[in-house]
Amino acid sequence: MTTKIAIFGVGLIGGSLALCFKGREGLSVVGHAHRPESAEKYVSRGVVDSATLSFEEAALDADFIFLCVPVGMLEDYLLRLSKLPLKKGCIITDVGSTKASIAECASSLDLQDVHFIGGHPMAGSERSGVEAASSLLFENAYYVLTPPPGVPEEAYESLKALLVHTRAQIVRLDPQRHDEIVGAISHLPHIIAVALVNQVHGYDSGDSLYSTLAAGGFRDITRIASSEPVIWRDILLNNREVMLKLLKDWNEEVSSFVQLLENADGEGIEEAFKEANGFRGKLPERRKGMITPLFDLHIDVPDHPGIIGRIATELGDQGINLSNVQIIESREDVPGIMRLSFRQECDMERAKALLQRRDYTVYV
Repeated sequence: MTTKIAIFGVGLIGGSLALCFKGREGLSVVGHAHRPESAEKYVSRGVVDSATLSFEEAALDADFIFLCVPVGMLEDYLLRLSKLPLKKGCIITDVGSTKASIAECASSLDLQDVHFIGGHPMAGSERSGVEAASSLLFENAYYVLTPPPGVPEEAYESLKALLVHTRAQIVRLDPQRHDEIVGAISHLPHIIAVALVNQVHGYDSGDSLYSTLAAGGFRDITRIASSEPVIWRDILLNNREVMLKLLKDWNEEVSSFVQLLENADGEGIEEAFKEANGFRGKLPERRKGMITPLFDLHIDVPDHPGIIGRIATELGDQGINLSNVQIIESREDVPGIMRLSFRQECDMERAKALLQRRDYTVYV
């Protein structure tokens, strides 16, 4: 018997899930599309087995339904599904980065022999859309599941068994606890990055040297401030109560630094850095997460015409995928510094070995 998997929202996350399931024995993946050209693209790119413009056709007879639409649209989709005669035992899940509100919505609906289990794959990419979908996106990432009380354990185990194909590590959490943790490690850093960039932008309006000198490290550490505004509007409003508490706690942390500086307390400043150093040093390295890591190499390159294309071609000939290229400095009197960014650590390591063999000076 074939297991039908319906994907609503065949973009980066939904498309990557589809690629994890497609081609597996006994699994059939259907994608829901809003436009005929999108449906054709999903099929022609080999992301899904079939695609339909009909909401009902995608959902009916599905064993699993994945809602991969923006957080602000999840409740509307769940409400529409609750009005359909879905297959008995069907499991509905989502991929939103907030869980409490959708869990509360699901509990208020009469789903009739259908089970909702919240989900959040903690992986992403700086790219978006189905064109960026990859079956490797979730590999070695955490995938959080938040089954509400009353969901049969066999339903949870069934979804967990399906997600084995993502090669992610499954973590079971209470929805509210999920929102508190993810709020602190992902949502709060995004707010801080946006606030910091806007603060410097304000200074730059009176002195353009701020933006000139911010091109290096400042740009790197605030990369997440470039996230999609509408998506983050919905996420932050959806997690509003948690974020208000976290921001109050953040204000206390900032105030403590204000006090240290006002008192010229060098010992206290040093202790704060030591504490942060110690905790950060214990954090797992090189695991995929919500704030997408990039693996960077820096190379000294001469200021010669065509050097960028030559290096990119050498990497491409070896099947090494580049995420980004940046020239940090290039003047006649000094070598240029080229930064190569990779999405996979293995690509970075292969590039390093290749470039060193070609006598480039490479820094990690």
